[in-house]
Amino acid sequence: MSQAADPVIPEVRRYRSEDAPLTLEIFLAAITKTAAADYSPEQIRGWARPDRRTPSDWDTARTKLSTFVAVIGTEIAGFSDVSETGYIDMMFVSPKHARRGVARTLLMELERQARDLGVGRLTANVSITARPFFERFGW
Repeated sequence: MSQAADPVIPEVRRYRSEDAPLTLEIFLAAITKTAAADYSPEQIRGWARPDRRTPSDWDTARTKLSTFVAVIGTEIAGFSDVSETGYIDMMFVSPKHARRGVARTLLMELERQARDLGVGRLTANVSITARPFFERFGW
């Protein structure tokens, strides 16, 4: 009888400018595929706005925040950020890596970062799709 493989725990590291194209791709895929079940096509288009996003602008925005990426092997599986006040603006996981602990690992890193900054509480405005994840962790 074979045993289930151990879950792969992603490595979390700081965002780098060269991550811009892949993290933007993950953002768009998570919205247009994962979140599409909870939102209308019009809402998805308004949220994703792929025609208004460039890797360069994306990089500028990600660099201004304390952004982290979760990596499995050599592949970026997701990303998130936390501000100096403890606000999480983005938490997105590639649909390919959904429900594999990527978001949980990122959240643990954000909590660690918040503690290091002396922030006692994290906050976020989350999507309908992400709400059950955050609720599972007491949000």
